[in-house]
Amino acid sequence: MSDNRSKLTRIGVFYDGNYFLHVSNYYNYSHERRSRISISGIHEFIRRQVAEEEDTDVRLCQIVDAHYFRGRLNAHEAHQRGNQLFYDRLFDDILMSEGVVTHYLPVKTYQGYRQEKGIDVWLALEAYELALHKSFDVVVLISADGDYVPLVRKLNTLGSRVMVLSWDFEFLNDEGERIVTRTSQDLLEEVSYPISMHQEIDNRIRKNDPIVQNLFVKQQQTRMNFSSGNAPTYGNGPVANNGNATNHNTYQDEPNYNTVDLDNGEELKISTIRSLKSGYGFINYPPNNLFFHYTSLVGADFNELQVDDEVSFKIGKNDEGKDIAVEVHLLAP
Repeated sequence: MSDNRSKLTRIGVFYDGNYFLHVSNYYNYSHERRSRISISGIHEFIRRQVAEEEDTDVRLCQIVDAHYFRGRLNAHEAHQRGNQLFYDRLFDDILMSEGVVTHYLPVKTYQGYRQEKGIDVWLALEAYELALHKSFDVVVLISADGDYVPLVRKLNTLGSRVMVLSWDFEFLNDEGERIVTRTSQDLLEEVSYPISMHQEIDNRIRKNDPIVQNLFVKQQQTRMNFSSGNAPTYGNGPVANNGNATNHNTYQDEPNYNTVDLDNGEELKISTIRSLKSGYGFINYPPNNLFFHYTSLVGADFNELQVDDEVSFKIGKNDEGKDIAVEVHLLAP
């Protein structure tokens, strides 16, 4: 037996947390799987993928370190967002149970937008320092950011091979605009083992590969029956999806809705959900049905919504000045 097939292969895994959440949301709300990525499932996938790439026994491929980096709202802001504190703690419990060390920095507000600052630098420094002291054979980055190219080069000087797990996909943001997520080509060219996860998942799902099936959290049957193949007309024209488009902005029936005046002078609207699609929906509100995205839903799971559910919301604007629903809350029946 050759040397590389008889010694332990030490693996260090580093999550770009915001990117991983972005990917998990995509599979939970927009992909046909309707399920989040499983931490235990992705670790098992990594071990088997490293064993294949390194030509060794999977039992000798072990994740000896795993670290998760992300910006996070402070307790006061999370409390104002309904169940956000509960969901944060729940995910922390999952990470802890899988031996993942968490690293958080407070989210800062710049020019009215909440942004992460310093997370990528912190990840790079920790990854390099740990690789230096623990001599990882393979470092796995879950990211698509070309800013990690210098880190990859430094890790290579230490003798660590680098594997990148990345996804390319498209989705609708909270303003109804199609956003394209693509992995940095510079990053893919630098690493030893670039893994296009979207292709791996789609190809191996068709073969009913249990390793890929285990990448997803097992879910009970969802309440909502998603439709597919259509997307809304929004902005300057139809947003393409499989070549079809449907205009859901045209108001047809006169729904019942209420307005509540808040202490700060804003108006809180109350109405019902008119239709639900893959990661977005429309609320009854004249003269047009209001678009809302799953990221605008506060304190509830988008997959648990049903048509005719009563919701409260505020009126916001997208970049083109069109009305959309924001801060959407599901009201108790």
